[in-house]
Amino acid sequence: MSGSPDLEDRPRLRKSAQAFRTISEAADQLNVPQHVLRFWETKFPQLKPLKRGGGRRYYRPEDLALLKRISDLLYTQGYTIKGVQRLLGEGEPEQQMGEAPPENALAEVLAELEAIAEEMRHL
Repeated sequence: MSGSPDLEDRPRLRKSAQAFRTISEAADQLNVPQHVLRFWETKFPQLKPLKRGGGRRYYRPEDLALLKRISDLLYTQGYTIKGVQRLLGEGEPEQQMGEAPPENALAEVLAELEAIAEEMRHL
């Protein structure tokens, strides 16, 4: 026996709410793949995680709040990426946030997801 405990036996430390998150931590927290977060960075200029050596991304608490908002608008409320871009670009007035998404929102979301999948195949 070497005397060092197995990594699995160690208690996991929790990060504070103000701690930065890696892309894998952010993706796990939002339950989306990492490539989706990288894609969202190309579509939402408000999303600017810190990038360190080797391009490693670190998300601040405000980045995570924005990611949660984007995820909610896309996946829960049924907005399209263009719809979310408009909402974020207009500062999300309360009256607009209460409006229902267009009737064809699901079809638009599926079309956008297919376009994303096609883009990812070419990478």
